[in-house]
Parts: sequence; structure tokens; C-alpha cells
Amino acid sequence: MTEPLSEWTDDPLAAVRSPELRRGGWRLMFRATKRAGWWIPIGLTASLLWVAVKIAVPLAAGAAIDEGFSPYDSSVILKWCGLIVALSVVAAVCAGFRWYSAFYVAHRTEHVLRSQLFSHLQQLHFGYHDRAQIGNLMARANLDLRQINQLVVFTPVLVANVVMVVGILAVLFTVNVKLTLLSIITFPLLAFGAVWFQRLLNPVAVRLQERLAQVSEVVEEGVAGVRVLKGLGAEQVETQRLDDRAEQVRGEAMALGRLRATFNPMLDLLPMAALVTVLYVGGKDAIDGVLTVGDLVAFSALLLQLVFPLRMTSYVVAQVSRASASAARVQEVMVAEPEIVEDESLPSLAPGPGAVSFSGVRFAYHGGRDVLGDFDLELEGGESVALVGPTGCGKSTVARLIPRFYDATVGSIRIDGVDVRNIRLGSLRREIGLVFEDTFLFSDTVWENLAFAARAGVEQGPRGSAEVDPAQVERAARLAGADDFIRELPDGYETMLGEHGFSLSGGQRQRLAIARAILADPRVLILDDATSAVDPTKEHEIRAALAEVMRGRTTLIIAHRPATIALANRVVLMDEHGRVAATGTHAHLLATNAGYRRVLADVSEGHEVAR
Repeated sequence: MTEPLSEWTDDPLAAVRSPELRRGGWRLMFRATKRAGWWIPIGLTASLLWVAVKIAVPLAAGAAIDEGFSPYDSSVILKWCGLIVALSVVAAVCAGFRWYSAFYVAHRTEHVLRSQLFSHLQQLHFGYHDRAQIGNLMARANLDLRQINQLVVFTPVLVANVVMVVGILAVLFTVNVKLTLLSIITFPLLAFGAVWFQRLLNPVAVRLQERLAQVSEVVEEGVAGVRVLKGLGAEQVETQRLDDRAEQVRGEAMALGRLRATFNPMLDLLPMAALVTVLYVGGKDAIDGVLTVGDLVAFSALLLQLVFPLRMTSYVVAQVSRASASAARVQEVMVAEPEIVEDESLPSLAPGPGAVSFSGVRFAYHGGRDVLGDFDLELEGGESVALVGPTGCGKSTVARLIPRFYDATVGSIRIDGVDVRNIRLGSLRREIGLVFEDTFLFSDTVWENLAFAARAGVEQGPRGSAEVDPAQVERAARLAGADDFIRELPDGYETMLGEHGFSLSGGQRQRLAIARAILADPRVLILDDATSAVDPTKEHEIRAALAEVMRGRTTLIIAHRPATIALANRVVLMDEHGRVAATGTHAHLLATNAGYRRVLADVSEGHEVAR
């Protein structure tokens, strides 16, 4: 048994090559399918009744011929015709229930799996998402789940087909053993062909799923990075990249098509050969009086009914192969274990001033070199501290360790004297407000983007479940310097934002992010280069707001601009090894520390170059 995964694998075919993940994928499907409840037995019952009726109709037609045509008796024929019409109505009703239940179970299964997959992705740690490819995950949540859906839809059909084949063969043996044996001579050849088809099909189906996932990745990246592509004038390059991936999909799809084009004709040829044999031998027996004409007609009609189930064989084999590969790819994500999990047995964070301490903290990303080395820092409750240092020294890493986006390799991080690993995760993160350099906004109204922070603060409360005071939202927007530009938008607070809020300027997006953090009313506020996208000429407009928000609140500021650094009570200089090199006020370090002056000079030079 393999160890549960905790990291994204770079091998796109690892899941489908793993027998354990394939078995786990089938179990995952079965558990999700069982959630459909009574619709499963309803669908199976309807399928079995449908099969019984479909077998009964040819037998009724044969009886009508034997009893009504020789001698001719219209009343007998009408009796059997009425029975056939009634049976046809029952078959139609059963078919309706069968298909409705099939669609219900399939879509219910897809819904359950998509919800489970999304929930699990939300629980996985940052380290997993650092390496995961968004397009590939999207393919698993869409393309792969659709393949599972298609298999579940046809499961009642598959069951009906199997029962129909067995039932028809049983009836045929009761009608005429000799003709039945002649009819099934070709079946071993058909079984051999199905096994051969499955073995050739499986690797092609796996490659096709992977090629489709790659196309999804290119489309996702192209849409998300459209501004970069246009800025570089690289639209044609990306279009060619998509064409190349699409051509690979076409190649694999045609390989699959060639296999089915080879196998499907055999499914047509073998039943027809059996029918010709039946007509020749059975016709002779009917002339000799060994077999009635009605029995011959019924036998031929039943034999023809075997054609559809046999023709479905290639589709079912192909769909089983593709669904198995898809389920394994979904299972690969589902067995990934989050390194940081919510432990409901842990207590919530008790009230306190928000003091933060780092003691001997060491940390490395994905087993690489240490980003932080023996990092020690104390923030008193209500104190504001600015972290300054060269690029890559671990400033943002410090910010990400406080809310346990990652856990320290060595050492401890405490809030109000309690190790963050001993606090319930939801409680911990509700007490920490974050404003990142890279601002993310939802494709929703300005109001909903701001109110989301207040609603998220309600424990276990889904988005939109809690009422938010409009005055709170507007106050947070004013404090963040966002109220004026919001009111100038076409619909004010009800203006719909585009994807990621790109319809706004970078500075406007960050002001909304700051307002969102204010609404969360955190005990500890972390500003990770929160004013980097704000034009320096406009920065003064939100510095006063930040100063008011920070007042009495423990604040960690990661900044490069002297004006923003000056908002802090204390400045901590980090060296390239992720350790505290010096501490003091901005003015003190500027006057006494050459390293601090060098960092600020490098930043200033970088801004000049950027301009």
C-alpha cells in the first residue's frame, strides 16, 4: 500500500498507472453513487421490467402468427396485438423511469464528487497549491467528473443489456436448442475481440484524458494571463501553443476512433452471420414442420435484439476505461493529506491584546534551503512593527507563518502566549487580518467583496448567510480611502467587478483589500507590501487611514517605502539568512545602520528603474 500523498506530483500519468489509485477511484465513485438513495433501485427495477417486456413482445408476435394466421382468426390477432400495444406502453414508461433515474444518479454523483473535491482542495495546505497546476485541477473538477457522469448514466443501460443477453439466450434455448447453439458459435470470437479492444484502448484513453487536461491548462493560463500576453504581443505564440495541444487531442481521439472503427464492424458482422444461419436452418425446419413459423419469427426477432447490446459493448468498454482513468485522477487529489488540519478538540484563541512572538524559528519551502534561520521576534500587544530586508530574506514567509499557512520546521510562534499549533485553526485565522501585495477580488459587486470579510468572520457561516451592517462597510471603505472612488463607479457599491477585479486600478484593488481586512476586525493585522500598487503621489491618502486602523492593534508591516515604514513603532531589519540583524526606529536605523540604508537605497533605485 502506498503512502498517502501530501504533495502535487509532476507526473501527469502517475494516477492512472497506480492500481491502488484506480481501485480507490472506483470506491470513490461507488460511495458517491450511493448518495442517490432510492433512485438506484428504482432505476434498476425499471431496467429489469423493460428487459422483460422487450423479450415478451417477440414471443407475443410469434404466438399471434401461430394462433391467428393458421387458420386466420382476426379476434385472436387483435387480442395479441392489444397485448403487444400494452407491453409497448409499459416498456415506454419503464424506459422513462430508467433514463430519469440514470440522469438523477449520474448528476447526483457528479455533484457529490465535485463538492468533495472542492472542499478537499480548500483544506489542502499552501505547499500543495504552490506546486499544483490550476488548469490540471480544473480539468479534474470538470472533464474527469464528466467522464464519471457518463459512465454512471449508462450503468442502468449496461445492467439492462447484460440481463437482456442472458434472458434472450435463456428464452432462445427454450424455443430451439439447435438454433441457439448455432447462433452463439460466434460469441467466443466476440469475447476475444472485447478483451483485445480493452487492452488496446486503455492506454489511448489515458493519454486522451491527459491531453484534454493539458488543453484546459493552456486555456486557463491564456485567459488568466491575457494582459501579460497582450503586453508582450505574444497572442500568436499562445494560440500556436493551444493549436499544438489541440492537435495532440485530435491525434489521440483519432487513435481511439480507429480502434472503435476496427471493433464496431465485428459487432455488426457476427450477429448478422448468426441471423443468416438461423434463417437458413430455421427456415428449412419450418418447412419440414419441426419449427413453427411463429417460433421462427420470434427467434429471429429476439436474435436481432441482441445486436444493440452487443453494439454497446465498444462504447461501454471505452467509457469504463476513460471513467476509471478519470476516477483515479480525482482520487489522486482526494488522498492528498493536508499537512495543516483543523482540530476541533483544540480551544479557540482566548481574548488578549494580540502579542506575537517568534522563538528560534527555522523554515524551508518543500525541503529546500532554510528561508528563515533561528528567527526571533517579539511584538507586544498593540505594537506595530515593520519588517525590512533584502529580497528573498523571508519577510513574507514570516507573515505566512502566523496564520499557519505553513508550519515552522523548528521553533514556535505564539499569540498571547499560546502556540499557534495549539489553537483551533478557524479561530486563529479569524483573529488575523491579511492584506497581500497580490490582491484577489471576487467576480461580484464591490459590496459583496467587502461584506465577504464580515460574513467569513461568522464561524461555520457560509458566504451570504449573515447580515452585514451597511454602515460598517462604508466606514471600512472610508478608513481605507476607498469610499470616494467607489461612489464614482457606475453603480457605486453595487458595481460588478470583472475577473479578479482587473476593471479597477492596482491601487483601488488594494484599498478594497485593506477595507476588507478592516471589516474582519482582526486582533493582528498583517500588511504584506500593501501599498506597493498605490501610486506614490496617492500613498498619503491611505497612510492616515492605515495609521487609524493600526492604532491599538498589533500590526506587522512588510514594506519598502520609507513613508510606509515610518508608520511602525519599530523597525526590524532582516539579513539574507532570514535572521534579525537590527531593530530600532526608522530614524535610528537610518542614522546608525549601513545595511538598513543599503536596503532602502536598493529599493529607491528599483523604483527609479521601474519608472
